[in-house]
Amino acid sequence: MASPNNPALIDDNILVRDAALLKDAVRDAGALAQSMFRTELKKWIKGVSSPVSEADIAVNDLLEARLRAARPDYGWLSEESADDAARLSRRLTWIVDPIDGTRNYLGGHDDWCVSVALVEDASPVLAAVFAPSRDEFFFAVRGEGTTLNGEPVRTTSGSELDFARVAGPKPLVERLKPSLGEIKLHPRIGSLALRLCRVAHGALDAAFAGGNSHDWDLAAADLIVQEADGKMSDLSGEPILYNRREVAHGVLVAAGRDRHAGIVALFRNRPLA
Repeated sequence: MASPNNPALIDDNILVRDAALLKDAVRDAGALAQSMFRTELKKWIKGVSSPVSEADIAVNDLLEARLRAARPDYGWLSEESADDAARLSRRLTWIVDPIDGTRNYLGGHDDWCVSVALVEDASPVLAAVFAPSRDEFFFAVRGEGTTLNGEPVRTTSGSELDFARVAGPKPLVERLKPSLGEIKLHPRIGSLALRLCRVAHGALDAAFAGGNSHDWDLAAADLIVQEADGKMSDLSGEPILYNRREVAHGVLVAAGRDRHAGIVALFRNRPLA
């Protein structure tokens, strides 16, 4: 946390103030998304194949009105906003995914969430991931741990691999298996942020992001995993940097610290082509 010898860190009082702001805004954003869930919505495709709906835009507008308006000197990076390069010069930046798992949201499935982080320079310092259909609210403050619905949570300990407790693309997970044979993975979790948060409270031992994820998919879940005594990184073990000009990322893994170290070591021996 902040100290006279480390002036680069955000002041504790500001962190407390912004934590309260973030909690309230994300709860309200989740309530709005839930009120539009399983209703007739206007929807369209952006880019090559990414679905978006009027609910994504409405939630983004709410969060921008609450967070950006309250902290106009902070940067803003959202999946559903035009990128503003001014964020690159801001020490503090909100990183937002209004609805992570839009495809599942539009399909009437409940594995979607609102995901927001506050990033200082390249690292998250506050994080909220709210899955209102599941009544799950993950929250983390740098140096203060992770909670789920107000109760502290931690990643699972150990270094062994139970593939039924590992989530992610099957071809990627199969690289961890030393011998041939079928493996049974955890059922797919459509929201990447929720998939990673499942590691933080021990529902999963490990989770992978298969590549081409973005800051808004990852930043909040990253801190939530870290503060639950876990680690999230690329396959070489390097930490993920946020609020850079390039916001897309390659293959990533999240797990408890010992298991994470073992997975990184395995990928050093069996690297991706």
